[in-house]
Amino acid sequence: MAESESQERNHGNMEKMMEHTRELEELLDQMEKNTVQANCLAYNLVAIRTNPDLTNAMKRLEDAFLRCKEQMEKKWEEVVMQ
Repeated sequence: MAESESQERNHGNMEKMMEHTRELEELLDQMEKNTVQANCLAYNLVAIRTNPDLTNAMKRLEDAFLRCKEQMEKKWEEVVMQ
């Protein structure tokens, strides 16, 4: 009887350990994604500070994107209404 209890306890411990391992892997994956994003942000900041034309181009691109997005949303609403 004691042996089966010991085996159940070991099985429970293994399950907990596997769960913690999965959680740690997920955290590591998220940290890697955050690191990539931070590196891209740092690169973009350096590029913008060293090239003021890039700032203006990015602003124009953002404005064009927002106008396009607005038009697409209007068209989508028209399609949904029909």
